[in-house]
Amino acid sequence: MRAELPSGTAYEVAGPANPEGLPVDLGLVIAPDIFGLRPLFDDMCARLAQENGWPVVAVEPFPGQEELDMDARRAAVAKKTDDRQLGDLIAAADVTGCSRVAVMGFCLGGMYAFKAAGTGRFDKAVSVYGMIRVPDEFKGPGQGEPLEYLARDDACPTLAILGGRDHLTPPDDIEALQQLPNVEAVVYPEGEHGFIHDPSRPTHRADDAADAWTRVINFLSAG
Repeated sequence: MRAELPSGTAYEVAGPANPEGLPVDLGLVIAPDIFGLRPLFDDMCARLAQENGWPVVAVEPFPGQEELDMDARRAAVAKKTDDRQLGDLIAAADVTGCSRVAVMGFCLGGMYAFKAAGTGRFDKAVSVYGMIRVPDEFKGPGQGEPLEYLARDDACPTLAILGGRDHLTPPDDIEALQQLPNVEAVVYPEGEHGFIHDPSRPTHRADDAADAWTRVINFLSAG
């Protein structure tokens, strides 16, 4: 179901199958990739809600700019601000109605999941091939560095799923990430960018994707 946050940003929400109205232990907020909300994420919300009993909310990263093509989207990232992007993820956490909320992001959304981990709002964070340092083309006055957010005292436990052949997360960045005590980084040596969440992409690796999803669900479900 589509709805809007107070900021006007669109989101997709899926609720768990809970006919007895039992309390729900965890809510999940999803930060999509640079392509934004689309059926892929609608289906992901529905699947995660149904299989795990979580309310799941996915947030549009380009509110009011949903028709931009890829080149325009890439150019627009540098003009984004953490205040707006993270503010929308925090507002989405409230939509879940849960006292414990996790955040999960993919690609561009994975970069914002790293940052959201340091806001103090989320109990856990998962970043799937999120940029560990802001790429030069995305840098702007409103963009903070993911590593700085993750190094904050109140940063939550974070699982990073990374590809060993992903040019957007080079080895030096992964090494810096692995130095943080609250981060568990899992590297799939043959993984390129986008190898998990979209089976239609040529970089998709079915076995690695299945293993990664198992790790993610176990991480979110624990404690």
